[in-house]
Parts: sequence; C-alpha cells; structure tokens
Amino acid sequence: MKILIYGPRARYDLYTPAFVSELAVELVFSGAHQSTLQAAQANPDAEVIFADAITPVGREIMDALPGLKMIHSEGVAFNAIDVDAARERGIFVCNNKGCNAVSVAEHTVMLMLMILRCGAAGHQAVKAGEQIGFKERFMVSSAPELGEQAVGLIGFGDIGQATARLLRPFGCELFYYTAHRRPAQLEAELGVSYLPLKELAGRCNILSLHCAVNEHTTHMIDGAFLSQIKPGAILVNTARGQLVDNLAVRQALIDGRLGGIAVDTLDPEPTPADHPLVDLPAEAAHRAVYSPHLGGITGGSFRRAHANMWRSVQLLAAGQRPNFVVNGL
Repeated sequence: MKILIYGPRARYDLYTPAFVSELAVELVFSGAHQSTLQAAQANPDAEVIFADAITPVGREIMDALPGLKMIHSEGVAFNAIDVDAARERGIFVCNNKGCNAVSVAEHTVMLMLMILRCGAAGHQAVKAGEQIGFKERFMVSSAPELGEQAVGLIGFGDIGQATARLLRPFGCELFYYTAHRRPAQLEAELGVSYLPLKELAGRCNILSLHCAVNEHTTHMIDGAFLSQIKPGAILVNTARGQLVDNLAVRQALIDGRLGGIAVDTLDPEPTPADHPLVDLPAEAAHRAVYSPHLGGITGGSFRRAHANMWRSVQLLAAGQRPNFVVNGL
C-alpha cells in the first residue's frame, strides 16, 4: 500500500510506531519542489494520504489518485480537506480525535496567564533593563488572578473539556457553550455550567475558543458578537484563526471593548507581519500575546496521533473501517 505524505519526513522518522515496520507499505513524501497536486500526479497508485492539518487536499488531488481510499489528517483539524468531494468518491476522511487535547488545554491556560500577568511585556521589560519601572506600574494596575475570572469555553469537545479540567483547581467560574448541551453528569464532574452563547458572551471575563471550523462557526467572532461581550473581556484562541473576523477583533481591541487577545492561531497561515491582529497600533499592541500555533505540538500529541493514523492503515488493509471517520461514510 502506497502512502503519500504531505508533511516533513522528520516527524515521521521520530513518531512512527515500531509496529509499522511489519506493514507492507511504501511511504512517499511530497518534495519541497513539488506542489501537492504534482506529488499526487507523480504517484497515481497512492491509496492513502497523510496530510498536515493545514495542507489543502481538494478535488483535483483526489481525481489524480483513482485508488485513493483514505485521507488522514495528521492532527485533529480537517477543514483543509474537501470532505464533500471525498464522500462523493467513497474516500474516508479521518482525524486524530482527542490526541492533542491535554497539550492544547495546557497551552490555553498558559496564554490566559500570560495575558493576565503581562508575561510577554514583563519579559521584554527585564531584557531592556526596565524591571523596576514595569513592576511599579504593574502594582497599581489591579492585575487580576486567573481564579477570579469567569471563563467561557466556546466549544466543548475534547479540548474544551480538558481545559475545564485544568482550570477548575484555579477556582474560576466556568461556563461553556456548544451546539449540543452535554449531560448533567459531565457538567457536574467538570464544574461547568451551560449558557447560551449570547449570555456567555456578556457574562465572562475570558472567552476561550475551542470550536471546529465549519459553515456555522467561520467568523463567528464578528462585530455583532463583540458588541455583546463584557467590556474588557479577553479573547483566547487556540482553535483556528478562521473562527474570528480579523478586522472586527482588531477594532474591538483598539476601541478597548476587548481588554486583550491571546492567540495561538491566526488566519491566514503563514501569518504575515502586517496581519491586522499583529500589526497593531501602540495603544493596543501591549494587550496582545501570540504563539506560533504550538498548542498541539508536544511529543505526546504526535505519538498519540501517529499511533492512531497507523492503526487506521492496519484497519483499512484488513478491509475494515478506519478510526475517527469525519465525512459521514
């Protein structure tokens, strides 16, 4: 079975589980000199694609691979894959559900603490020899503790739930919104309360995004939503940049309606230096914290992801249904 890989060989060298050596597979890596379509056209007998979660896999690639049986995201997200085209062709689209939940949850809490406690600005102040001045200003800023915050988790799948588990010991008041309310037993276990989205927006000091990108959630954080938030609320995004309207968030930050943003994901990626949420005026720039889409990037996440991907290959080779099919087949 030939597997076409849209992703760097180094990750596969490091994280491929030992049992793969027993499988009858041929790995072909898309070269830097090739487009994704050219790589598909050069390997028309590929039966499986492994794709980095932000690599587009569209109809034209599927058309070039008549024997394609499965497209597997290397991560949890699969919005870069044309799931409708794959379903029409009977091709399974799979993801690594839950593999990075703990990692992203840890990163989410880190970003919350960094924006509340001026982690990035304080780091720069010390490096610039301005430690005392920064400390004196901070002492009269009434800096909040994380445990004093009402946190609203927008989206409550694996990552949202893992984030709730980490936040509960801080003493935060925890709320969540999702399209389908979770069972009362789970709410009690995690110490969370359900709120409709509008109520959550108006009640919470921190709004943390944990949604998948789809037709209902794209640009859900827009001007209308931001007009409903608690003044001075902080927006944290460790999900996907496409969830937010960049210009609306920028204006809300400049106006002060948003007290700050702490983001691991931006749209587009790669993110240019003149991105509207990066190239901010001075009055807003100090209220923004960034990380370069590292939330799910830990050894544990990749080991879990690659183990699941290869188990799905085993199942497919045995004529069985692979794990975590997301396109309705």
